[in-house]
Amino acid sequence: MKKKKQSLILVLALLLLLGGGLFLYRSGFFQAATSAEGLQEYIRRFAPYSHLIFFLLQFLSVVLAPIPSNISAAAGGVLFGTWPSFWLTFGAVMAGSLLVFWLARVLGRDFADRLVSRRLSDRYQDVIRAKTDIFLLLAFLFPFFPDDVLCILAGLTEIPFRRFALIALCARPWGLLFASALGGASLRLPLWAMAPIGLGGLALFLLGMKYGDRVEAEILRRLKRGG
Repeated sequence: MKKKKQSLILVLALLLLLGGGLFLYRSGFFQAATSAEGLQEYIRRFAPYSHLIFFLLQFLSVVLAPIPSNISAAAGGVLFGTWPSFWLTFGAVMAGSLLVFWLARVLGRDFADRLVSRRLSDRYQDVIRAKTDIFLLLAFLFPFFPDDVLCILAGLTEIPFRRFALIALCARPWGLLFASALGGASLRLPLWAMAPIGLGGLALFLLGMKYGDRVEAEILRRLKRGG
């Protein structure tokens, strides 16, 4: 009976993935997602249901991960304003994170292997088992970790569902809020402050592009050594 239930859940999960991917493909999402302007126009096309489509896109971005949620959150900020974009994104991201965690918990390695490459699984599985709480907290806060993938791998550990939900609830909103505020132009600054902040942001971006892998590797090394 348990095997039958798992098989049914797996089939439903695969249908969700296939249906979501087909919807994105048939609706022209992948072509639109090549630019912020194209993404905004894509969402605007579905008016008066643009908010619902935006929520679904953010949800599918966790389950299918075609684009980072922060990018679409910034586009949502332009279209809807900071707070509508943030709450829609946060609700969708939390729902997607909890869903893939639960599916991995129920279906186990077979489900995870369909969505996570063996290379990523081998890279993170040991440290996420040994240092689950602190590692998830850091991964959700820092932008260079594949946080959606880690939600699936966390489902294969012994961390309780409630604790995982609490960590995600505390750590995942901040990047989404910043992206929504950036798109919604809520971060208004005087002209004299924009230049140094802009240069600082560019420097952080370039450093992240160049050294992000090293920082990630150092965090993993320290956590493994501490275990």
